[in-house]
Amino acid sequence: MGQIKVTKCPIEGLCIIEPTVHGDDRGYFMETYNQKDMEEAGLTMNFVQDNQSCSTKGVLRGLHYQKQFPQGKLVRVIKGTVFDVAVDLRTHSETYGKWFGVELSEENKKQFYIPEGFAHGFLVLSDVAEFCYKCTDFYHPGDEGGMAWNDPEIGIEWPEVTGEYKGTASAEGYCLKDGTPLNLSEKDQKWDGFKETFKF
Repeated sequence: MGQIKVTKCPIEGLCIIEPTVHGDDRGYFMETYNQKDMEEAGLTMNFVQDNQSCSTKGVLRGLHYQKQFPQGKLVRVIKGTVFDVAVDLRTHSETYGKWFGVELSEENKKQFYIPEGFAHGFLVLSDVAEFCYKCTDFYHPGDEGGMAWNDPEIGIEWPEVTGEYKGTASAEGYCLKDGTPLNLSEKDQKWDGFKETFKF
């Protein structure tokens, strides 16, 4: 079984992975991770931790990274829909400071691989979303860093979001087009912009 389709993204290191889905009138089956298939596609990372979160519509988590113990992440959505974003913080990269985003949903079953050296975040577009991801390093308390989700210097085009940038990462005044307020943690509303953020 197995077999995956791997699509490289405009930023080196990022890729979208689509599993083979076997479906019939009873439902479907797919392999969500197969190390052999990944290695044959040139993806040789080693995952050490699996995480899962549940969030409601309008929740924006990010943009996060670990500084001394950077994590590569293989992310997917098992319920609902999110817009997932990675920002290149690798100073040696030709795409330093650039971002890429992809919609992940339970319907499209896409996975998004984000290597070490990126800031990562996502916005929930459905009523509820369950988000799963594999990491190449463990979570290290006190090592987390982040950057403002709305910094105009990066210019992430978050879908459905309306509001005006007022110089901070505050969610105040932002909402989705249907009126759902943007919902960020207190910590995520205090990150600095790109110029002040950590560099890999």
